Amino acid sequence: MGEDWAAVVGAGGVFLLLIVVVRQFAATWRARMMAAREEQYRQMAVKYQTLLEDNVEIQRRTVEELAQSRAALSSMERMMREVE
Repeated sequence: MGEDWAAVVGAGGVFLLLIVVVRQFAATWRARMMAAREEQYRQMAVKYQTLLEDNVEIQRRTVEELAQSRAALSSMERMMREVE
């Protein structure tokens, strides 16, 4: 009967060890996945910042070109008034 208890305790110890190993593996896997996700978010933020800066530059150039077009149109209007 003493051997039976030893086998039960040994089997319990093995199952307890397996549970600890599996939980540790899962925790490590989760931590790696979260780190990878955070890296993706960081890369997306950098890309968004770059796109935003490009968009601001495009908008600045568009406003500048619009101002030049307005000035040219005003100049043409004045010239046409002078011709009349």
